[in-house]
Amino acid sequence: MELKAHGYVVGSNSEWLDDLPAEGNDLDNLIKKARRHIEPWLSAVFQAEHLNLLVGSGFSVALAALAHAAGAGMGYEDLGTTFDEKIKAHAEKTAAAMGRGNPNIEDQIRSTLVLVEALDLTGKAERAAEIKAALDARLKDFLNAVLETERGIATAEDAHWKDTVSVLQSFLLSFASRSSSRERLHVFTTNYDRLIEYGCDLAGLRTIDRFVGALEPVFRSSRLDVDYHYNPPGIRGEPRFMEGVLRLSKLHGSLDWHLDPRTRRIVRRGISFGADADHPAVPDNPVDTVMIYPNASKDVETSAYPYAELFRDFAAALCRPNAALVVYGYGFGDDHINRVLADMLSLPSTHLVVFAYSVDERIKHFLAQVARPAQISLLVGSHFSNLRQIVEHYLPKPAIDQVTSRMAELLKNRAPIKQDEAAAANEAANNGDEE
Repeated sequence: MELKAHGYVVGSNSEWLDDLPAEGNDLDNLIKKARRHIEPWLSAVFQAEHLNLLVGSGFSVALAALAHAAGAGMGYEDLGTTFDEKIKAHAEKTAAAMGRGNPNIEDQIRSTLVLVEALDLTGKAERAAEIKAALDARLKDFLNAVLETERGIATAEDAHWKDTVSVLQSFLLSFASRSSSRERLHVFTTNYDRLIEYGCDLAGLRTIDRFVGALEPVFRSSRLDVDYHYNPPGIRGEPRFMEGVLRLSKLHGSLDWHLDPRTRRIVRRGISFGADADHPAVPDNPVDTVMIYPNASKDVETSAYPYAELFRDFAAALCRPNAALVVYGYGFGDDHINRVLADMLSLPSTHLVVFAYSVDERIKHFLAQVARPAQISLLVGSHFSNLRQIVEHYLPKPAIDQVTSRMAELLKNRAPIKQDEAAAANEAANNGDEE
């Protein structure tokens, strides 16, 4: 199949265009035609036994654009040291090996930490401290940029803020509003910001993650199937699952995850959404304390804690029969994630839905590895990956919308009546013609 700049393939239906039609009837006709194919298909996918959602940096960029706020970039920036050329060369090499293409800040952090350990090993502690101080400054600038994106959304003009949070809530509710008798939606994200949590708070969704506690929730290795239940009035001993609950896993950590120096435990510190750069919970040495991937803490990195637990959750949620995964804003540049996706698709009953702004070499490389292309649905281009367009036209309504379900059932039952009335009218008209 030839993939073009805009289009979709869902099941046996597909449409590909080099250019989108201009605003007007042509675009409206395209939306109507595409919606007849996409919306019922996604509705069926969302009823999978195990539904998962993976969002990447493109999700944050899209929401920031809606709010007219600046998005935090993941681009590479020199540290200003004498080793910058060597660090960049190593970062480019590792990025190419992962199939990422151009290196980003994660590749830079990883390569710089390798250099710091090498300098320590060779007895050059002062040079190692110098490089680490430069990396601390770079990482703090990056964390401040993430907070600035949050702040730009939280303090946006009233009309822009309402538009952004409306789209954010509608997007999350389309996935999370599953019947409480079905397994919970599991949201995975590679982002360090708290936009998912922000949207869940605004929408009244409850999140379940590995953190336990009140003042400083602690990351726990024990994965218990904790959930939310309630006792209906007048019924004893029959607790029921609450609606509007999802599971959340941040695969690369979060800017509010910190390593407590005394207890050596990972805690979630209280950093308000869009906090100022001088917030006391944002440390001056984030490399050692802020738990974003990768980090420098040796005992954490040796056991890959907590990322090993998070990726076990990721693989366990995806690699099982009748699982579905919807991907938005992820660029297929992390081979450790791609391996899990490929393993998932080795099961014939699984399905992958990809929203992508464009089909680049990374996505093409991943698609070439898939043995059964029918297990993948693609929605590509500036229209079919636009958050507002997706919410307004293509995502199914919440599964627990009982009013719409009942209305559809009533219309279905009335259809034979309407057909009988039409047949009677035609018969009367024919009799009139004969007379």
